[in-house]
Amino acid sequence: MTLARTPLLLTALLAAATLGGCAQQPKSLYYWDGYQQQVYQRFENTTGTEEQIAALEESVQKARAADRTLPPGFHAHLGMLYAEIGKPDQVRQQFETEKALFPESAQYMDFLMRNMAK
Repeated sequence: MTLARTPLLLTALLAAATLGGCAQQPKSLYYWDGYQQQVYQRFENTTGTEEQIAALEESVQKARAADRTLPPGFHAHLGMLYAEIGKPDQVRQQFETEKALFPESAQYMDFLMRNMAK
């Protein structure tokens, strides 16, 4: 390779690397919107139940507006929060939604609903 071609080759490689870094990142399968942080805060008891519910309901609205799917466990977690404040209708609705979106959770959601009735 001649020395005259080296700068041209280096420029081409630099341009390719720069443009490759600008490529669009793949879209996540689920709409997380801080859900992991909400779960962590719940375990740390840094936010109250009502605050958690409000934050998660806001995430539900954002996900619907963006036509995105919420992650597995989201509706189950929200249902458990509703159970803590004594809203059985919302609990059942969230558990049924979790079952519909993630059929593999059906047995566990049914178990929780049976125990909720006791």
